[in-house]
Amino acid sequence: MFIKQISTIFIIILVYVDDVILAGNLIPEFTTIKSILHDKFKIKDLGQLKYFLGLEVAHSSKGISLCHRKYCLDLIDDSGLIGAKPVSTPSDPTVKLHHDSSSPYLNIPSHRRLIGRLLYLNTTRPDITFITQQLSQFLTNPSQTHYNAGMRVLKYLKGCPGSDIFFPRDSDLHIQGFSYVDWAGCKDTRRSISSQCFLIGKSLVSWRTKKQLTI
Repeated sequence: MFIKQISTIFIIILVYVDDVILAGNLIPEFTTIKSILHDKFKIKDLGQLKYFLGLEVAHSSKGISLCHRKYCLDLIDDSGLIGAKPVSTPSDPTVKLHHDSSSPYLNIPSHRRLIGRLLYLNTTRPDITFITQQLSQFLTNPSQTHYNAGMRVLKYLKGCPGSDIFFPRDSDLHIQGFSYVDWAGCKDTRRSISSQCFLIGKSLVSWRTKKQLTI
């Protein structure tokens, strides 16, 4: 990521392999940058951003929405759950994940790939942030319970694959932050689990769930 800031001009260039995204507050500056890049690398201008690394971007007069609908459906299909019955929550509130004594899940590489793909979904799905944080702790020796919890997340996503993050154009610059701590929530270490989110105006811009470092 490259940032250019001169006085009130603010431009960001995001590069992934041979894909480039421009964002900023001055359209004429975009034209200049694209011209420079084209002279050096012969780029192809695809216009307004609509799709990037599985991320779907929709623009309207009211704002911009980001979602992973196709990515989500592909993930469900790859896991063989396209015909499964959806569930209403991403995790079972009666099950607290820990290093349990249930039978081990033997296909560890497959389970790791699933959790990795779910973690990528966190960029637009704050509703699964907590459960993916929980599941990511048991990648070395997952049990059948952990596998079942991962499958439940997919069944939840099946019911709402197109849920999005929306950024309204009329948001102000008022910043709000919320936090919560599940006191001594980890059954293995007795550490607390912190959750937090931040909004600029009406736009959710940051969220995370993390186990605290100390008891």
